[in-house]
Amino acid sequence: MEHRYTNFKANFDSWFLRLLVWREKHIKERNFVLVLALIVGIISGFAALLLKYLIHVISGALTSSVEISGGNYLYLLWPVLGILITSIFVRYVVRDNISHGVTRVLYAISQKKSRLKPHNMWSSLLGSSVTIGFGGSVGAEGPIVYTGAAIGSNLGSAFHLSPRVLMILVGCGAAAGIAGIFKAPIAGMLFTIEVLMLDLTAVSVLPLMISSVAAASIAYTFTGYESEFFFSQSEYFITTRIPYAVMLGIFCGFVSLYFTKAMNMMERMFGKLGNPWLKFIVGGAILSTLIFLFPPLYGEGYGPINSLLNGNYAQIFDGSVFYDYRNEVWMVMAFIALIIITKVFATSATNGGGGVGGTFAPSLYVGCMAGFLFAIVVNTLGVTEGGISIKNFALMGMAGVMSAVMHAPLMAIFLTAEMTGGYQLFLPLLIVSLVSYGTIRLFLPWSIYTMRLAQRGELLTHEKDKSVLTLLKIDNVIEKDFLPVKPDMSLKEMVDVISHSSRNLFPVIDKDGKLIGIVLLDDIRNIMFRPDLYRKIHVSKFMTSAPAKIEVGEPMDSVMKKFDDTNAWNLPVVENGKYVGFVSKSKIFNSYRRVLKHYTDD
Repeated sequence: MEHRYTNFKANFDSWFLRLLVWREKHIKERNFVLVLALIVGIISGFAALLLKYLIHVISGALTSSVEISGGNYLYLLWPVLGILITSIFVRYVVRDNISHGVTRVLYAISQKKSRLKPHNMWSSLLGSSVTIGFGGSVGAEGPIVYTGAAIGSNLGSAFHLSPRVLMILVGCGAAAGIAGIFKAPIAGMLFTIEVLMLDLTAVSVLPLMISSVAAASIAYTFTGYESEFFFSQSEYFITTRIPYAVMLGIFCGFVSLYFTKAMNMMERMFGKLGNPWLKFIVGGAILSTLIFLFPPLYGEGYGPINSLLNGNYAQIFDGSVFYDYRNEVWMVMAFIALIIITKVFATSATNGGGGVGGTFAPSLYVGCMAGFLFAIVVNTLGVTEGGISIKNFALMGMAGVMSAVMHAPLMAIFLTAEMTGGYQLFLPLLIVSLVSYGTIRLFLPWSIYTMRLAQRGELLTHEKDKSVLTLLKIDNVIEKDFLPVKPDMSLKEMVDVISHSSRNLFPVIDKDGKLIGIVLLDDIRNIMFRPDLYRKIHVSKFMTSAPAKIEVGEPMDSVMKKFDDTNAWNLPVVENGKYVGFVSKSKIFNSYRRVLKHYTDD
């Protein structure tokens, strides 16, 4: 059996090598990327279908016996069991951290030349389906973005494509994931542009369109043309309600600020716990208690969203210990407010306890609740004649919170419209999204995804120069033709070294090869032609400290910051203190121009 496998692998490798050679001869890279984009879109579309199916099957089986008119103690069991199974799967099968999918995709683009591990094509999908199916209060969108991006990355790596093309294919997979799970191709494209923050060229847009449309087509083919959320607009938005849309945008901005800050605080808390079993106990206790008290926190929360979008707010009390209070308006407002407050803790507890899921759906969920709460408070207080539409404002709240949490107003607007069919509310969606985004930007410069990387100095931004810098590596620009000198060498020996060098800079190293200083030719020019000093002065007397040192493997944006801070033209490179070589601005600029030309070549 082993012999047959070896022969099969050898034959496959030989066939694939011939395919690579044939492709390079007959298909231009630009055209080949379009073919791969289509393949990535189709595979990611099926992955999204599989993820939704697994969540539906697991959740349906576990909640079929839930009692609607009262509390259910099964809610204390299922979520804990789900994150236990997932954490065991991650620790002993995957053996890698697969949480925070969107952030990890951003990190791969920023720091790893858009390369993702092969297991990412399936591990997040399985982990999140168990987590969410058993009631974990997270979303499936982060994991499907991770899955789609990994499909694009590994497919591109198999064909030995450049980091520039891999970046495009990663974006294609991410866009396809969103398009496939929401049936929203435009939002899928905008997600890649706004959330993943790729500075795309005209050449990159077409592959994104192909992947998004392919994934959405798969979703439409197998699940029909119905929108992800059923929304029927029975009340038209009138211009006199614009001030309330602005107020809703401000309210959503502050809700998003709370959501982001609280999420960040909870992640730090779980990070300090250290022991994975302690994390599981704490996370499981928080999650199960919150779901028992507030059943709408169970799973993705798409059911409660559909209820609010269609005015059936009493349904959110189903399975709750507060079921008998479902017709009391003040109790409804208090219940919704508590859900908004506790959702972030349920989501953090799910991921912190060992589950796998994203914050995409939770932001939609909180937004819907926030819009509903805003509208019902306005109507209850009677501040406007005729009141405002609770359904419309619940929909607008979804766009508002998503826009602010993700710092992606365009994506939020189109995603909300695409997955609900609420295009007639496009103007108020624009207003709420932009105001909410502007509000949070006053307090936070980063989205919930980019904040984690920004805090570690690993953030890739929209700016093209920083995007190109991530494609440069310090190891590729190190120059090693600088002649080293010793601190005990005399001026005569130093002059001899200068006569054999084409450089005007000399590293001073000790007997162990560690860099202890540098000698600049300009600093000794006034004494190097005085023979009477040749035996009297040694290198240790006229060497100076390096203005800064660069470590091997240091990110290029950090390297450029050191050049800016020191105004140096050359800086030494060390590895654990030992001299390796020098890096010059001119070398970096030449490499930068070359990569930029390749990066933007149409």
